[in-house]
Amino acid sequence: MKIPNLFSFNQIMEKQTVMNMQVSQDYIKTIELFAGVGGFRIGLENISDYSKKFKVVWSNQWEPSTKIQHASQIYEKQFGYENHSNENISEVEVKDIPDHDLLVGGFPCQDYSVASTLKNSHGIVGKKGVLWWEIYRILEEKKEKAPKYLLLENVDRLLKSPANQRGRDFAIILSSLNNLGYAVEWRVINASDYGMPQRRRRVFIFATKKDTSFYKNLKNNSNIDNISKIGIFAKTFPIKCIEDKNILTDKLSNNLVDITNNFNRKTPKQNAFLDAGYMIDGVYHTSKVEVEYDGQYTVLGDLLQDENTVPKEFYISDEELERWKYQKGSKSIDRINKTTGHKYTYSEGSMGFPDCLTKPARTIITGEGGASASRFKHVVCVNGKHRRLTPLELERINMFPDNHTDGVSDTKRAFLMGNALVVGIVEKLGEKILDEI
Repeated sequence: MKIPNLFSFNQIMEKQTVMNMQVSQDYIKTIELFAGVGGFRIGLENISDYSKKFKVVWSNQWEPSTKIQHASQIYEKQFGYENHSNENISEVEVKDIPDHDLLVGGFPCQDYSVASTLKNSHGIVGKKGVLWWEIYRILEEKKEKAPKYLLLENVDRLLKSPANQRGRDFAIILSSLNNLGYAVEWRVINASDYGMPQRRRRVFIFATKKDTSFYKNLKNNSNIDNISKIGIFAKTFPIKCIEDKNILTDKLSNNLVDITNNFNRKTPKQNAFLDAGYMIDGVYHTSKVEVEYDGQYTVLGDLLQDENTVPKEFYISDEELERWKYQKGSKSIDRINKTTGHKYTYSEGSMGFPDCLTKPARTIITGEGGASASRFKHVVCVNGKHRRLTPLELERINMFPDNHTDGVSDTKRAFLMGNALVVGIVEKLGEKILDEI
């Protein structure tokens, strides 16, 4: 038998060690802002069949209105304390945030207007406490080390706010990103349209720097192709072909104060931004879209836990059921405005009751927890018995791992899921981002 050359064997092993180190470092450094209980992180880290991975190198979660930081505690329990910040993001110095490739987060929908006086600031001034400006601050102060990619989520009314200047707030976001050297794509996605178990409409925003392939693709292709074929959202969540005549195109001012004061003043009731679009070099193109999906669907009934494991407090007695029927039913109530004394009639239509088990769940809201009767909470009927949804079922509706939020009260767990996102959307987008990279 031939004895292998020991030196050659050692060289091979040393080379293999170096290769393993390179593979272990082959990841997209990610930070998660406004992290909640980690929906973005779960979606990105669920992705396994790729040589390149996402790795969260820093995260921040701070709830200003509560003493006990439930979401942050759950985040730390699931992902560890290392590189997690539980402090007001406005008090975090940018130099203390690691350099990263991708910034993700679901930032609140607020008034994004800017102040016209700069005073002691070196740049624009957003309204105090408005968290979009914390994202802007990170990008601006990182300068050439700012992330190449942003993946953000918000409620779909962002595209139409404020009511008297529809689209102004989104125009401010687009223009500020353009000023920092980013192109931007957006799409309103209803998770249930693509087979996921919740009817939840949210706008997702993907921004890319000029030196990326995403930016170059937008630059080199037509607006029709970018919206319906080439863009990251079109490739991930297919839509039917759109026509050029249905695309709205306009140029944004690069002066954010001017946008604050003047955007869409002439036609304030018309929507400047539709459900899909992109912006590059200060010019945006936007269109309505129709979903094209022929895959499998997950429905509410698929996600219910075994009835033998449902705690008795989730079941509704016959006496309580009448209160629920009233809340869910149509009604017309005479009311008086306490300030003006004006008399008016408040009306609302009936809702499906109980919730249909053969359709996706309705949108989970933060008030989903608690035993009191409510118009908006889910109620299911199984084996002739009515009950509310359990925290585990709410997690499944958002595509979280079972018992991810265990450790806090059931009401708080429901609140946290009402604030969360549908993990499957992030996972699908992350896969497509890795495909392109």
